[in-house]
Amino acid sequence: MLHDTSAEFHDFVERHHAELARLAHLLTGEKDAADDLAADALVALWQRWDRLRAAQHPVAYARGVVANLARERIRSTVRERRRVALFWSRSTEQVDGPDVAVVLDVRAALSRLPFRKRACVVLRHAFDLSEKDTAAALGISVGTVKSQTSKGMAELERLLGAETVGELTAGGRNQ
Repeated sequence: MLHDTSAEFHDFVERHHAELARLAHLLTGEKDAADDLAADALVALWQRWDRLRAAQHPVAYARGVVANLARERIRSTVRERRRVALFWSRSTEQVDGPDVAVVLDVRAALSRLPFRKRACVVLRHAFDLSEKDTAAALGISVGTVKSQTSKGMAELERLLGAETVGELTAGGRNQ
C-alpha cells in the first residue's frame, strides 16, 4: 500500500511540478525561488497525500499551497527590501535610479490588496500577461481576471492616487 501511495505521488509530482514552479515564478517574479516554492508545496502535499489523493482536484489544492507560499515569500521579500531601503536611505549620496519611496509605496499598496487581486494586477501589468494567460496561470476564469484586475486597480488608485497608478501602468496592456 505504501509503495502504491508513493508511486501515485511520484506520478503526481512528475505531472505537475513544472506547472507549480511556473505558477510560483509568475506570482513571485523570482525564477530561482520558483522551484523551491514548488518543492515546498509538494512536501506539504506529501504530508497530506493520504487525504488529498482521494480528492477530486488535488492539483487545485497544490496551486493553493503554492499561492500561499508565494504570498509569504512576497511579504518576506517586501519586509527585507524595506529594511535595506531604510538602511541605504540614510546615505547622503544622490543616486539616479528608481524612486525608492515610490517603489516602497507601490509595494505597500500591493501588499494591502487581497492576494487574488494582487496576483491579477501584477500578472497583467507588471508581467504584461494577457487576461487569458493570467487566468490560466491562476486557474481562474477570464471574467474573474477582468473583475479582480479592475477592482485591484481601483483600490490602488484609492491608495496611491490615479496619477501615480496611471504613470505605473502606462505601456501596460489594456486588454
